[in-house]
Amino acid sequence: MFTLSEVSEHNTHDSCWVILYGKVYDVTGILNSHPGGAQAILRWGGQEATEEFDMIHPPETMKEIEQSYLGTVEPQERSITDSTTEEITEAPLSTLLNLDEIEAAATKVISKKAWGYYFSAADDKISKYLNTQAYRSIMFRPRVFVDCRTCELETNLLGHKVGLPIFVSPTAMARLGHPAGERGIAEGCRPFGGLQIIANNSSLSPEDIVENAPPTQVFGWQLYVQLNRQLSENMLARVNQLDRIKFVVLTLDAPVSGKREDDERINIQANTAASVSTQLFVGTDPSLTRADTLQWLSQHTTKPIVLKGIQTHEDAILASQYAPFVKGIVLSNHGGRSLDTAPPAVHTLLELRRHCPYVFDKVEVWVDGGIRRGTDAVKALCLGAKAVGIGRPALWGLAAGGVEGVERTLQSWFFSKLWSSVAFLTAG
Repeated sequence: MFTLSEVSEHNTHDSCWVILYGKVYDVTGILNSHPGGAQAILRWGGQEATEEFDMIHPPETMKEIEQSYLGTVEPQERSITDSTTEEITEAPLSTLLNLDEIEAAATKVISKKAWGYYFSAADDKISKYLNTQAYRSIMFRPRVFVDCRTCELETNLLGHKVGLPIFVSPTAMARLGHPAGERGIAEGCRPFGGLQIIANNSSLSPEDIVENAPPTQVFGWQLYVQLNRQLSENMLARVNQLDRIKFVVLTLDAPVSGKREDDERINIQANTAASVSTQLFVGTDPSLTRADTLQWLSQHTTKPIVLKGIQTHEDAILASQYAPFVKGIVLSNHGGRSLDTAPPAVHTLLELRRHCPYVFDKVEVWVDGGIRRGTDAVKALCLGAKAVGIGRPALWGLAAGGVEGVERTLQSWFFSKLWSSVAFLTAG
């Protein structure tokens, strides 16, 4: 058993110990291979690092360092400190009437690190804001004398029945905002039959996220291909064993991390080694090519493939040529987080309608980015999208109120006007 004083002496590149869950680990050997860089660990060298570790790493990571276990810390000396994290409390969810209010409530209770990662987007955030503004520029042509009393919410996505044409886009590091993490998002989706795409960089393992899900709940899994292909192949092998994960989403709209200044600014203020975004993209392969990557992927999974990040009609045409191996595409600019001034998805959707409408018959077309109101979703659906995705809203809902916050985000009141609008627009 060690005293805190004894542990604190080991805080250098030559000897680095950390305290996790009351146990001492010698992590010197993994400094140079850590995805976030050596400094991300050295910052906590000789200290209690449980809370920082818990927010970012899935529990399974502990298995990788078990062989480095040295002993325990005297209980009376153990303390957990995090000067940047405020106590997370649930907001009065019944008073939150829209996604802007949910985001504002979440912002008050999450850490600066979480806010910086969730809120940030590339450069001047032009694409982030245009994603929403573009929907506002599209006007309805309402038809009257239409019976709006009933409207069917259910639909089929890639052959699977879901309760809403709304899916949760892959969003990493959910435990930064709330301990329930991605499992909390899954639980929040459950009452609505909502589809969730599990992020490659989730703070929980895919096994943990789908563990308690009923057989009818539908999940996808996002893939960032790694420079070390064996790592991606190992994850695909695990995903292949999970029946609740129905498809794989190959992400193409973030070959490298964008310059997310809000995230970087928090990193500078906290004097940490690297921002959350930078750490997550270490090891991602930026050299993917269409034929080679799809050929490789076909060798490692039989699950349907969805290509996320299509931003031009030309790439939509090329993607559709790989049907039926490729079952769907997601029009997305990664929430404006990768390349600023990239087009909003609804503009790309309009391109497809104009230049290559036959693509809608070859693959399912989904969109994400900028959906803040039911009317936004209506416009995308009426232009041919099969489903629309929300990413940040699920994180803000989780941060604001845990599972109930996610439910509040997805509640029928949010989309009630959507279905009336669909009825108007499809009449006559």
